[in-house]
Amino acid sequence: MKAIQKKYFTVVVKGMAMGAADVVPGVSGGTIAFITGIYEELITSISNINFGLINVLKKDGFLAFWKKLNGSFLLSLLIGILISIFSLMKLTSYLIENHPIYIWSFFFGLVLASIWYVGKQIEKWNIANIIGLVLAAVIAYSITLLTPSSEETSLAYLFLCGALAICAMILPGISGAFILVLLGAYENISTAVSEFDFTTVAVVGSGAIVGLLSFSKLLKWLFNNYKNLVLAILTGFIAGSLNKIWPWKEVTETLIIKEKEIPIGEISVLPHNFTGEPHLIAAIICASVGFLCILALEFFGKKPIQ
Repeated sequence: MKAIQKKYFTVVVKGMAMGAADVVPGVSGGTIAFITGIYEELITSISNINFGLINVLKKDGFLAFWKKLNGSFLLSLLIGILISIFSLMKLTSYLIENHPIYIWSFFFGLVLASIWYVGKQIEKWNIANIIGLVLAAVIAYSITLLTPSSEETSLAYLFLCGALAICAMILPGISGAFILVLLGAYENISTAVSEFDFTTVAVVGSGAIVGLLSFSKLLKWLFNNYKNLVLAILTGFIAGSLNKIWPWKEVTETLIIKEKEIPIGEISVLPHNFTGEPHLIAAIICASVGFLCILALEFFGKKPIQ
């Protein structure tokens, strides 16, 4: 019993790490799931959710239903994710606004280590894998150059945003939060979470559930049939996303949202070309800490539960 409790407590902690990543525009919770060794179980568990579970519940009872659902795993992970989202959203926004170089350097190191980790899982390289990696990197890089749209408040639109963002969140290398920024919904959803606007949260959550159940089945099929190619593409996505979290940027365009100036156009520059203090030494330290965090996650993610 203690081993089981420890296992699911560990899953909660991994969920918290996923949630912490997902609230940052540019970092993917799917990357954290992959590194901590729960990615394939997560995709398989989600893709197995269907109407057949209702028949299991009626015929064999709740315990059989819960086991078929892998409910303890999914619930533990969800609890961890929600803890991070509701506790870290304001903190993350504060750090990005007031200490951007430090926080982006940390995540740059984290994502850089993720490229190495995911890439080394590829068992066999061939032309198709290389092409997939390069194309994915180009697509991800192009996405980071897109200009976010203005804020949209309709519930139908927020439902769609939830569906699209969750698909990105479970893909290593693609940030669901950044997709929300591009769609112009990040500010509204962030405010709804921090102010406990349950109507908006429920609508976005419903969209996320629909998107998650649909996309996970496709992802499971791809993993089962083209694992090395999928891993190469994911590695490319992660590499291409690095531009979004480069610590030194110059703002080229802003947008006034709710009397607040929001940067919507940025270009990456080298530290010596940065307007202001580049904090290079501190940035290197923060990036190193982020890199080491991935190594620690890999170590503890593979460590068996005693």
